[in-house]
Amino acid sequence: MPLSSDREHNVQFVRESLGNSTDLVIREIGMGTRSGQRASILYVDGLTDTTMVQDFIVRALTSDALNSSKQDDSTDTDSDVFTIVKERAVSIAMIDEIGSFNELFSSVLSGDTVILLEHCDRGLKAGTAGWEDRGVQPPEDQTVVRGPRDAFTENLRTNTALIRRKVKNPKLWVRTKPVGTVSQTNVAVMYIQGIANEQVLEEVYRRLDGIEVPGILESGTIEELIEDRTYTPFPTMYNTERPDVIAAGLMEGRIAILVDGTPFVLLVPALFIQYFQTAEDYYQRSDFGLLRVLRVLAFFIALLGPSLYIAVTTFHQEMLPTPLMISIAAGREGIPFPAFIEALLMETIFEILREAGIRMPRAIGQAVSIVGALVIGQAAVEAGLVSPSMVIVVALTAISSFVLPAYNIGIAVRLLRFPLMGLAAAVGLYGIFIGIALMLVHLCSLRSFGVPYMAPFAPFNMKDQKDSLIRLPQIGLSLRSNSITPKQKKP
Repeated sequence: MPLSSDREHNVQFVRESLGNSTDLVIREIGMGTRSGQRASILYVDGLTDTTMVQDFIVRALTSDALNSSKQDDSTDTDSDVFTIVKERAVSIAMIDEIGSFNELFSSVLSGDTVILLEHCDRGLKAGTAGWEDRGVQPPEDQTVVRGPRDAFTENLRTNTALIRRKVKNPKLWVRTKPVGTVSQTNVAVMYIQGIANEQVLEEVYRRLDGIEVPGILESGTIEELIEDRTYTPFPTMYNTERPDVIAAGLMEGRIAILVDGTPFVLLVPALFIQYFQTAEDYYQRSDFGLLRVLRVLAFFIALLGPSLYIAVTTFHQEMLPTPLMISIAAGREGIPFPAFIEALLMETIFEILREAGIRMPRAIGQAVSIVGALVIGQAAVEAGLVSPSMVIVVALTAISSFVLPAYNIGIAVRLLRFPLMGLAAAVGLYGIFIGIALMLVHLCSLRSFGVPYMAPFAPFNMKDQKDSLIRLPQIGLSLRSNSITPKQKKP
């Protein structure tokens, strides 16, 4: 609906549409001494900086500044007053015209202040958003020993500013659109024009335009709605709360998706090897990928540790040295459960303790998880329910899962660990090989916005191996990944 020229009608419609909400503030004021007009100021308490409203809007409209432009004693028209208010009276940087109630509601509910004038079918929105936010703090996830200590916040404009501080390039473009039929959450797409893959960018816009849900409260909802494949345990969109990681991804040709109200930013396309890389890999002196290889080793230990124990102790005892096999058999003497039930019991208990440690208050969460694991493990061994070797295997598996830099890839490991344990209990190492083969086939079939998920290994690209499992010194990283963007030199 377009705005009416009847100011009181517009105000009454807004008041009724918002259900006479008590946080809606409507201020009626007289404009100057000679204009003979009245104005209505509308804003939402708690979303708006009331100091700005008082100093730059109310004070401007009630002063004699509106009359300073009169050249004679003729009466100003309504259009003249509207122009004077917009161009001279209100001294706020962000001010724009609105002509419909949709624009009015969107502006007021976003923290802006709307000015409605008498006998005028247009309004003015002034940028006065000023709600309380958390501020920039060190990241709680993906911490580093050496590197920037700032993290994203729940404020969209703060997040875009953090990225622009690191990439001062006019080609860094931002496009914002509301998503969610009810929540109307602002979602921003950020990329570097000329570097980002145009086909990937068009696909991002197409998928965002196809979202039809009531509300978007976190970037995880966006991720689930626009990812290439839903039924897979592996994440195909990278998320982080570190601005330096997003800035590096943008310079590589990736596209960032920022959601208002969450500190986690999405980065596409995502590659499997990306989940084993950390920001600190590029801040410390090159170790030629030794730490990355260690993370990949930890991935396989976390994935296959209990399965290998079950397979070897149940079907392939001849693979172990005799003293070690005798020691394991002595530890398992009197255990009433087979190795599979024993591993399943301990893994389930540990997952419960891990989840309890995450959900409980931080002051006691870690203490409960650590003490609980020690007490339950020791008590289970003394009670003869599990063997000491199984406790060691489960502990090693748990520690290895904490080595993974990305939390969501750790969830995939936790989900796949149990089917592999079942295959190992059924046919031993053959079952594990079958499970790994199926997992590799599945990984090679995945795409992240059209880019092969296993690149640069499948399809194999020799030039991209310089920053995959290994990382050459910075002087050797002059080219971008050919899997994401065409070969270009970094700016």
